[in-house]
Amino acid sequence: MTKDYYRTLGVDRSANANDIKKAYKKLAKKYHPDLNKNPQAEERFKEINEAASILADEKKRAQYDRFGTTAEGHGAGGAGFDFSDFGSDFGEIFERFFRGGFDFGQRGQRVARGADLETETEITLPEVASGAEKRVTLTKDEICDTCGGSGAKSPADIVTCPACGGSGMVRHTRRTPLGVFSTTSGCNACYGQGRAVKQKCERCAGRRVRSVTKTLLVRIPAGITDGSRVRLPGEGQPGSQPGFSGDLYLHVRVAPHEVFRRREDDLLCEIPLTFVQAALGDEIEIPTLDGKAKLSIPTGTQSHTVFKMKDKGLPHLGGHGRGSQLVRTVIQVPRHLSREQKEKLREFEKLDAEKPYASLLRKLRLV
Repeated sequence: MTKDYYRTLGVDRSANANDIKKAYKKLAKKYHPDLNKNPQAEERFKEINEAASILADEKKRAQYDRFGTTAEGHGAGGAGFDFSDFGSDFGEIFERFFRGGFDFGQRGQRVARGADLETETEITLPEVASGAEKRVTLTKDEICDTCGGSGAKSPADIVTCPACGGSGMVRHTRRTPLGVFSTTSGCNACYGQGRAVKQKCERCAGRRVRSVTKTLLVRIPAGITDGSRVRLPGEGQPGSQPGFSGDLYLHVRVAPHEVFRRREDDLLCEIPLTFVQAALGDEIEIPTLDGKAKLSIPTGTQSHTVFKMKDKGLPHLGGHGRGSQLVRTVIQVPRHLSREQKEKLREFEKLDAEKPYASLLRKLRLV
């Protein structure tokens, strides 16, 4: 079934390049996987990219309008576009997309962006409150420092690719019932670089890259949530040209805390109270992530009463202020009483005119 790229972007068939640009920017910001955690968002984002890559190219759009498909037949996937660099200025990324800057380097050669890498680190709840710096060690490829990424033993060993004549592109012509079609794709012999190597670099064996173990110092922002990703631009695998490396995504895991539970930017904890403290009131010390704090317990406090301590929670990510600490009281009943304690409690019970369970029985008309 033919895909309706105009419908995907929500534009008319008469839409100009500026209309397509505006529609793409709006939808890409809405459905980018880094901003939209809905499981269907990533698939929708791919559809938007595919539609934009076709309608932004005059030749592909003309062919699509005429035949309902493109010569490559796969939209953005066939064109080799990549939109994962969302953390950069979005307007610049989009302009480069419409100029073809992601696809072709100097002299029209195809530029392959390096693959993204992923790793993870664990932080504590106090580190969430203050922010943290974590050392992350990983093994990855880097441009060979001996040949500078050419893969050649010396500059004299770099020659023009015989398969594409140095253009980095190969034209294919095929006959169909609708006529003769010509398509252009990257040269498989030189991977779109337009050059070949006679003698390979001894250090990288012509691979252009070598494996290294690298340690990075990563700043984790205060207030980050469990499962969030920190993006390190350019720390992924190297691309076919300098400046086109992939990114490194650091997945952050927050370790459980022995006292506090997190609810968004609020912290929850339980504090045990004795019967006397709850009945007569008291001023107690409460643990917080910043140290100790005092909390007044009013007379007659009931079990599971929640007290709110403002600004004692976690900082708001990327903003100002903090959440609250919610303290729930739990009245503890002593398990072992001395004879004297039991006598005092029985005396207290005789003085307690109102029996709590009696009111419940009256409501049920059982007394």
